[in-house]
Amino acid sequence: MLHAIRIHKYGGPEVMVWEEIQLGHPGPGEARIRQTAVGLNFVDVYNRMGLYPVPLPSGLGSEGAGIVEEVGAGVTDLKPGDRVAYGSAPVGSYAEARLIPADRLIKLPNGIDDKTAAAMMLKGLTAQYLIRRTYRVKKGDTILLHAAAGGVGLILSQWAKHLGATVIGTVGSDDKAKLSKANGCEHVIVYTREDFVQRVAAITNGKKVPVVYDSIGKDTFLKSLDCCAPLGLVVLFGQSSGSVEPLNLGILAAKGSLYVTRPTLNTYGATRENLVAMANELFEVVESGAVKITVNQCYPLKDAARAHADLVARKTTGSTVLTV
Repeated sequence: MLHAIRIHKYGGPEVMVWEEIQLGHPGPGEARIRQTAVGLNFVDVYNRMGLYPVPLPSGLGSEGAGIVEEVGAGVTDLKPGDRVAYGSAPVGSYAEARLIPADRLIKLPNGIDDKTAAAMMLKGLTAQYLIRRTYRVKKGDTILLHAAAGGVGLILSQWAKHLGATVIGTVGSDDKAKLSKANGCEHVIVYTREDFVQRVAAITNGKKVPVVYDSIGKDTFLKSLDCCAPLGLVVLFGQSSGSVEPLNLGILAAKGSLYVTRPTLNTYGATRENLVAMANELFEVVESGAVKITVNQCYPLKDAARAHADLVARKTTGSTVLTV
């Protein structure tokens, strides 16, 4: 008997229900996988609340790891028994097993276990496109990263440090500040008691930074612009505090001919070729030890509602995994 977490209406964690599901054989281009671990991400909260609507009723989650059980017609690069993971796939990872487009699955190297894979695919692939493609971080850069103690933040800060950049991170508590310091942040700003615009100016001797990575949105966006050097870029890749208000583009001119982008993993990893290349670069830095993936919380999959509540309440740090 297979089960999955599903929603029949938008709302708080209480709308998530543990249901029995029926799962058939994979169709052309599909694979059936038995899942072992599932990643938890803020985008799952957005889907559950209807901020990023999904057709109802719906599953949740877009990141996981497991073992291929069966492949459909036309699938030639996967076989039953392969260990795989994914972070760019249709919603529905909160399940004991699922059907999934085979071109979204990445074979796992032996050096990466399933929990680590489930914890890092969406977040790690996000970090990859942010610092290797949206803005190519290089040695000598000083960058600003909001939510530095979050899942993406811990990976991105380690990776950026490995590339030779200086990372300024913002966090909400002293405990998160210690965690960020231990994971690549040279400077940490506790935004609940410090003005991060003033601190960034002081740290950079008034030069500010060429790029700001902002996943918080409404509460930070306008101040993020104030942290950018002329011709700088604000990368808005999330909105945990709410949507950014409509922007008068004249503000970008007044603040130094700035750039703003709203990228997504689905766009950067749209082609199989790009997705595999991104994953290989992620696997390389993880297997080398340059980026360490820490799973700080584990919940049984059926308790996903509790995991959501803790994530929204900012009780979690780093990566959270739902175990199957």
